Amino acid sequence: MFSYRHAFHAGNHADVLKHTVLIAMLRHLTQKEAALTVLDTHAGAGLYRLDSEFTDTSGEAADGIQRLTGSGRQEPLAPALQDYLDLVASFNSKGNWRVYPGSPFIVQRLLRDHDLLKLYELHPTDAKTLDANVAQLHAGRQVVVLREDGFGCVNKFLPPPARRALLLCDPSYEIKSDYARVAAMVADALRRFATGTYAVWYPIIPRPEAHDLPRKLKTLATKAGKPWLHATLTVKSSKITSDAAGETKRPGLPASGMFVINPPHTLKGILQPALPQMVTLLGQDRNATFTLDSGG
Repeated sequence: MFSYRHAFHAGNHADVLKHTVLIAMLRHLTQKEAALTVLDTHAGAGLYRLDSEFTDTSGEAADGIQRLTGSGRQEPLAPALQDYLDLVASFNSKGNWRVYPGSPFIVQRLLRDHDLLKLYELHPTDAKTLDANVAQLHAGRQVVVLREDGFGCVNKFLPPPARRALLLCDPSYEIKSDYARVAAMVADALRRFATGTYAVWYPIIPRPEAHDLPRKLKTLATKAGKPWLHATLTVKSSKITSDAAGETKRPGLPASGMFVINPPHTLKGILQPALPQMVTLLGQDRNATFTLDSGG
């Protein structure tokens, strides 16, 4: 159950998509004065080293954020991508890209003093690291780390006191039951607090559950009469191939998606110029593409 460690994947193309969407949502949600409660169901360690043994082993950041920071880029970044890059840069000294902030630190950086952040993490090592990282923020009661199952416990905070909430759910999906648990959690959240913003990241892989999840989320939103937005980014083919020696080569994660229920009304317009640029900068073969749909 605890084999997944996000440190191997920090700063990859999925993080670029997920965190670009997250930042754009928070920019809008924090414009209203009323307090915002953010719930992160699978928080991870919070901060990651891009020069650690984990990222060196996977090399995924090289095909993710490091493609945005390279000197070979000719045209300016779309505003949403530039905002994402600037925020990550704020965690690093000028010219260095050694630290990658996970969603807990991205969220905390954008919150106001009266906003709240609840972080769930069950992995023993990551939860301990998250505790230590959050302690350095000296954020007091604004940020709370909970060593509980985000799927089973997060809805106790819905509805929040000020009746404004953003829930981010991005589990590892290392067991296929995670897909069903995501849908069940969102269904319960909508029953408890229909006006909250619910953002789900998921991998697009050759597994029926992965393809069913966005359809289930769309059905939930439609039945509740709520608007939705669905963005996907594909960077390469998902086909399994063989090298010259006959060894099987698996492609790794080829694509991922973000499904948002009750998205900020500005989100689609912000992502429209950003997603094609992600394809251009992060695409690894001719299969690279994106989709951006909305409804409700």
